[in-house]
Amino acid sequence: MITVTDTAKNKIVELRTKEGQSEDSNIRVAVQGGGCSGLMYDLEFDAEIKEKDEVFEDKGVKILVDRKSLLYLLGTTLDFSDGLNGKGFQFINPNASRTCGCGESFSV
Repeated sequence: MITVTDTAKNKIVELRTKEGQSEDSNIRVAVQGGGCSGLMYDLEFDAEIKEKDEVFEDKGVKILVDRKSLLYLLGTTLDFSDGLNGKGFQFINPNASRTCGCGESFSV
């Protein structure tokens, strides 16, 4: 399961409105190769639920994850920070053994 903090939920709702996304636009979370630690997170709006997607819902936010990415993301919490140390979505991933300084890539 993937969970969403209240801060992340509020930012998702704000961005959905700002970008003109419909209310049925979900959040797609994926893992791709790249970054300084080997794997990177990818986050985008997507209204289409594909046959091989796993669907999670937390705090009214539907999260779509392909099966391959799910192996890396189980137990992850999606948060949002706009503090002095950086602004953006953050992944609190218990599966990551190492993350880079910017928090955008990880390894297992």
